[in-house]
Amino acid sequence: MKLGSTGELARFDAADVGRIVHVRIEVPRWSFVKRKADGRVDLVSPLPCPYNYGSVIGSLAPDGDPLDALVLGPRLAFGVTVETRAWAVMGFVDDGVADPKLVCAAEVPTLAQRAGVARFFVAYAGFKRAVALLRGRGRTETRPIGWLEP
Repeated sequence: MKLGSTGELARFDAADVGRIVHVRIEVPRWSFVKRKADGRVDLVSPLPCPYNYGSVIGSLAPDGDPLDALVLGPRLAFGVTVETRAWAVMGFVDDGVADPKLVCAAEVPTLAQRAGVARFFVAYAGFKRAVALLRGRGRTETRPIGWLEP
């Protein structure tokens, strides 16, 4: 995976499909609490996250944080590191900054799983915009871009 000069994920190369990555879990599947990598609570959601959510160890995303990753499959504990395969990237903009999300699983995600991930990020963007307003930050450009295909 390569970052473009503007900091956006330029492309998810065909060679990257199925690549092994190591993801540290920060939000276990069905958790209401989103924690930062150091364990501090970032936010509490009114709805649980339907995916394991974390970051790719040793990576750097355009927002300066490690690259975010969803890990499909059974619930994983907070803080564990899993070896999994990267299958796709969901493009996302968070507060005007590119914030791509790697989609990982043991096997190639089904069309139904991909549709679920897309719906999740539409809802997630709305929630993130609402949190920004509640925190007094005003309107933000936070939205999914869609699948960044090889």
